[in-house]
Amino acid sequence: MRLLDSMLEYNEYFVKFEEYQKYKTEDKYPAKRVVMFTCMDTRLVELSTKSLNLSSGDVKVVKNAGAILTHPYGSIMRSLIIAVYMLKADEIIVMGHHDCGMQNIDTSLIMEKMQSRGVGKETLDILQYSGLDLSSWLHGFDDVNESVAHDVNMITKHPLIPKDVPVHGLVINPENGKVDLVVNGYENLRN
Repeated sequence: MRLLDSMLEYNEYFVKFEEYQKYKTEDKYPAKRVVMFTCMDTRLVELSTKSLNLSSGDVKVVKNAGAILTHPYGSIMRSLIIAVYMLKADEIIVMGHHDCGMQNIDTSLIMEKMQSRGVGKETLDILQYSGLDLSSWLHGFDDVNESVAHDVNMITKHPLIPKDVPVHGLVINPENGKVDLVVNGYENLRN
């Protein structure tokens, strides 16, 4: 059985035996009025929230590879802005993690893998000649603390983020859930 087929088969059981009941929340708004931006690493699916005593329904979670905020007007920032203005989030958490696949990533290896999976060198050349520096675009970060601090700074200084929204920066150890504080958002509130 293929993966999707097995997942859909399980879903029939899930619905029939009301397994969804244990995941129900009061409504679509985060009970603890917080939105978290973190990495899509599989180890963080539950660990990122459980390590901070956040349960289903407590927090909105936005993810991408490396928890890297690359553009002040991209989809991640849009999601954070919507969470603040429309989904009752009063605080923002940026959570990076140790042992991240985006740290010190070899972008030339990614491009080699692209070519081995059928992306032609001509396509890569066209993108490069069109002004997209693929190496920079695919690059992650060198230091997780600096990356988190960068994201916090970009969010805090964003003209559409209210001055009274604390933006916290955290780094989690995916092996044991230990969270280190990089930026205390309460100390950086803007007047």
